[in-house]
Amino acid sequence: MLTTDIGIDLGTASILVFVRGKGVVLKEPSVVAFDRDSGKIRAIGEEARLMIGRTPENIVAVRPLKEGVISDYRVTEKMLKYFIQKAVGRRLLKKPRISVCVPSGATEVERMAVEEAAMAAGAREVAIIEEPLAAAIGAGIDINRPCGNMIVDIGGGTSDIAVISLGGTVVSTSIKIAGNDFDEALVRYMRKQHNLLIGDQTAEEIKIRVGCAYPLPEVKKMEVKGRNLVTGLPKNVVVSSEETEEALRDATSQIVEAVHSVLEKTPPELASDIADRGIVMTGGGSLLQGLDQLIESGTGIHTMVAQDPMKCVAVGTGKFLEFLAGDNGNA
Repeated sequence: MLTTDIGIDLGTASILVFVRGKGVVLKEPSVVAFDRDSGKIRAIGEEARLMIGRTPENIVAVRPLKEGVISDYRVTEKMLKYFIQKAVGRRLLKKPRISVCVPSGATEVERMAVEEAAMAAGAREVAIIEEPLAAAIGAGIDINRPCGNMIVDIGGGTSDIAVISLGGTVVSTSIKIAGNDFDEALVRYMRKQHNLLIGDQTAEEIKIRVGCAYPLPEVKKMEVKGRNLVTGLPKNVVVSSEETEEALRDATSQIVEAVHSVLEKTPPELASDIADRGIVMTGGGSLLQGLDQLIESGTGIHTMVAQDPMKCVAVGTGKFLEFLAGDNGNA
């Protein structure tokens, strides 16, 4: 392999790397563990994620990306370099072209930081793409056509909602309510309702197994282990999907409100296209059971989750380079 095109979905929760001709070759948590005393990085990705909440005081596991943008430049650069080398190996004779996605609400300074980090990590050239545009390309939508498509991309740190037509974003908003907020809401609920202290990983497990945004036809239950806040001893509690719906209601209703506000600002012709074609959901957060039904009941517009929603942004980010170069007409 002489050179390659790489698309990177730089997520708050995880990083996905798309390599042209191969598809998504890497998906790992965007976590870095480093030694606070020496500043040396101990682990990156899945290995570092397993250290969260389990490390001695001098080793800290951090997420260098907050709400989809860089909060720790030095660590992000090292993390990017590591993931690029892991995805393509060290056998490149020519530096790769890299496209990276950012939330639609990212500022110019934040975009520059992402671009500089990718260049420092070994890119020949860097293209920045907004997340909803990448999600639309990855979901198989022909973004060049003169008709309105609505994308709701729910990641770990941000939810991006946009109406896309003729290869660009017409109306968009980015809110800092997403998958991580679902986890935090469950942690708060367990503390308040059950006097039980649980960690982020347990909250994520609850979200995946019994979490819902809309009443399920059949109530699901699971046993949760944590620490009793009164006695300080380990304790088990059974949690139902009905409880999670209540716990997540504040966060999910904010996402529905954001979809509403974008629809209100959408030009009438594009709004009628969306009413016909429906709303497409992407990102890991869209896998929360019933969230599509909640948006549909709140807007009256048919809402569907894209195929393989977690990979849409990474695939679209990779294909964006072809789209820019016009390598195959439509991306």
